[in-house]
Order: sequence, then structure tokens, then C-alpha cells
Amino acid sequence: MIDALHKLFDEHFGAGPELVARAPGRVNLIGEHTDYNDGFVLPCAISRQTLVAARRRDDGQVRIVAGDLGGATTAFSLSEPIQPDSAAPWSNYVRGVADGLLEAGVDLPGADLAIIGDMPQGAGLSSSAALENAAGLALAALAGQPDFDRSRLALIGQRAEHRFAGCQCGIMDQLVSARAVAGAALLIDCRSLECTPVSLPDDLAVMIVHSGIERGLVDGEYNLRRQQCEAAARHFGVAALRDLAVLPAAGGLDPVAYVRARHVVGENARTLAAAEALRTGDLASLGALMAASHAAMRDDFQITLPAIDALVELLQQAIGSAGGARMTGGGFGGAVVALLPVAEVERVRAAVLAGYRTPVGEPPLIMIETPAAGASLM
Repeated sequence: MIDALHKLFDEHFGAGPELVARAPGRVNLIGEHTDYNDGFVLPCAISRQTLVAARRRDDGQVRIVAGDLGGATTAFSLSEPIQPDSAAPWSNYVRGVADGLLEAGVDLPGADLAIIGDMPQGAGLSSSAALENAAGLALAALAGQPDFDRSRLALIGQRAEHRFAGCQCGIMDQLVSARAVAGAALLIDCRSLECTPVSLPDDLAVMIVHSGIERGLVDGEYNLRRQQCEAAARHFGVAALRDLAVLPAAGGLDPVAYVRARHVVGENARTLAAAEALRTGDLASLGALMAASHAAMRDDFQITLPAIDALVELLQQAIGSAGGARMTGGGFGGAVVALLPVAEVERVRAAVLAGYRTPVGEPPLIMIETPAAGASLM
């Protein structure tokens, strides 16, 4: 992939880049829709990643070429207010990050940027956060700040999602992509941004199965779930649902908002328990927690689909009590994640290939991952 990136850069900009930044995608093991409720999540970075090659310019222009989109190009000026571009919406993540870095006081030069990645689209593995972190790190490095604080980088990426992409996401995706530790999941407190690595046993595999149903978050459903959670927090008189250890009686709260809150309060507790089960190697407890998480996403948060539910059930039956499976990501499609012994991978893979087909009748993409490190310069 690095050779293809250099070729792309040379072809479009006439010379080689000064530097290359990388940032990984992520898979969330447990803790869904808890991040924007100031709660807890347990993701890990994956080997699939986005690379951004960069070279400074002296005219204040930022020119971008996207290799994954057939060489699509766009440009904007740093000397004018940066605005989202409806004609090139893929570039809004870069535009938003550049705008955020300027607001943070980083003296950005102009830049030529080439982007390439290997994450499957629509899988819910956070290709947008990887792009934000890789582009942000590349731009900061061109500005003389190669060690730009990774938590600030993540917050700037989240700001780009909110202001330039229209998705009111939490901080999980950007933070784990920026700060992940190789070989470990990251238990994130989304209020304090404290990140605690939780090592995965060497004999434990992370299996990701792409359902083949591309999911979308900016169609209103994701933002609606956030609004419902915020309404519940106001009703119960707390800053965020994270502050409820036990969910009180509804007391007049809209029934839909109440079951949304029930998922979040339960999911925070499940996430903390899952981190402890992972530390102690208690795969049976971990699997039970993942199953409960999926059931709550299906019944209370209503973000799964029948095909996703069937895929999770197929995986869980194949794994038995030696691990677990659940939908991962914002919902309405995307991928399923499973944790299982390495020795069982081929048997479980065969069961999935025998029992599941994507909506177009093809075998699903199955990825076997070990946790990767966060964003860095190459």
C-alpha cells in the first residue's frame, strides 16, 4: 500500500512527499452508543488503516487526491474560511481537521495530500476517524509539530465530524485510532479521556465479519439516538446517562427515550465487567456480556437488522461458551465482532461461510485481527 501511495503522490504532484502519516481503523469489542453519554467503551485498533502522504506548499493551498475514489481531487485555501464541500463530501473530514488545527493555533502551511487506505467501506470500522487522524497528524507535522498531542488530535477529529460531516458522534473512534496500544484493547472513560490498555491473551482472536450491509450514520438515526439519550439525562437530572449507576423508574419519561437510557446504563456496566473478564481470561463471562450487549442494541436501542441478528446468532452458536459475538459500530448494518480462541478460528470461519451470505449472495469478508498501535508518522 505504501508503494501505491507514493505512486499516487508522484503522479498527481510531480515529486515525492516529505512524510507519510498513518492511522488505524478500529473495532469496538463492547460499549456501543455510550461514548456520547460520557460513558465507557472497550475498542481496539486494527491493522486496516489510512495513509496520508504530505508535502508542504508555500501558497496556502491544500490540494488533495483520494486514491480509493479513483483519484478524485479537490482543493481549498487556508487564507479563507474553510467550508464543507457538498461536491466532494469525502474531503470534509480533511477540511474539518484543517479548520480545527487552525482554531487550535497551529500555523499550517499549504499542503499537497494523497490519501489511500484498505478499510472496507460501510463496515463500521471507522474509516472516517482514521482519515481525520492521519490527515491531522500529517498537517501538524508539516507545521513543525510531529508530536502533536494525540488526545487533542482526536478531539479535533470529533469536531470535524460534528461541524463538517454532520454526525454528532462521541469521541471513541478518534481516540482509539489516535492512542491505541499494540496488543491491547483500550478501556476509555469518555468523560475524562483516560485510556487504560487491557491486554488481549495471545491465544485470543478478534474476528470481524462484514455483513455486506453498508451502514450510514448521517441519515438521522444516529443523531436521533443521541437526542433521546440527552432528553433522558435531563429528565433524570444528571449531566449524562453515565451518571446513573441504576436506571430509576420512568416517572413520565417518553417510553422510547426510557429504553434508550436502559441500554446505555446497562452497557456502561457491561463494558466495565467485560474489561475485567478480558483481564482475567474469563471467556465465558465475556461471551455472556457480549450477548447481553447485542440483545440490548436489538431490543432497547433498535439499531440492529434481522440479517445482523442472524449473523451474530450463527457466530455465537459456533463459538459456544469459549467467547462471544455482537454487532459492532453505530448500527443499521456494518460488521459483527467475535472474540474466540485462536485454535477455533478456522472452524468458526467455515461455519460462517457455510451459513451466511451478504444481501447480494456473496460470502462475507472475514478479517482476523490483533490489536494495532495508534496514529503515527512512518
